[in-house]
Amino acid sequence: MAYVFGGMIALSFVFSLINGTAEGLSQGIMDSASGAVTLLISISGMLCMWSGFMRIMKDSGLIDKLSRLCAPILRRLYPDVDAESEAFRYISMNISANLLGLGNAATPLGLKAMQELKKQHPSEVASDSMLTFVLMNTASIQLLPTTVAALRKSYGSEHPFDILLCVWLTSAAALTAGLISAKLLSRRRKWRSSSRLSSRRCVSTGFLKG
Repeated sequence: MAYVFGGMIALSFVFSLINGTAEGLSQGIMDSASGAVTLLISISGMLCMWSGFMRIMKDSGLIDKLSRLCAPILRRLYPDVDAESEAFRYISMNISANLLGLGNAATPLGLKAMQELKKQHPSEVASDSMLTFVLMNTASIQLLPTTVAALRKSYGSEHPFDILLCVWLTSAAALTAGLISAKLLSRRRKWRSSSRLSSRRCVSTGFLKG
């Protein structure tokens, strides 16, 4: 990603020099930098407030209870992960934290879950459970999208949370489509692996008979 962003910046300077808009580019950089600081300050209050609420939920054990409620569904999504293992526990807590919009709490839980999944699958190729977990983090459903609401509030929205229904529908659709695709690709990969194994057995059997 560093090379991608570095290339984009370099191309911006090159095209600004070719088109004679170097002054406009410099002004845009300055405006963007000051705007980023202003935006950060404007949303910090709301984010701090919701982070406090979420911390109360975490310390009160609400996330643990939500994890237990999600366990029956997660067992179907992660059939090769033991429900009593540390990996399953971290997966449940990560998904629950994402549901509540606890991004700061979900990140370390997600890293621990991937470490535990890696212990169960010590290979250079990611397992189906690891891919499913990354997918669920990327297209996670958030019951309270606090960051988006804070951005809407900073830009003058009088009802920053009136997008809840749209967020739930779109994120649920994205997650459903991703999970279906992941399961279909997983079955295809397993079918190809079993076909190759069968072919090798047939070749070996024919060679021995010959």
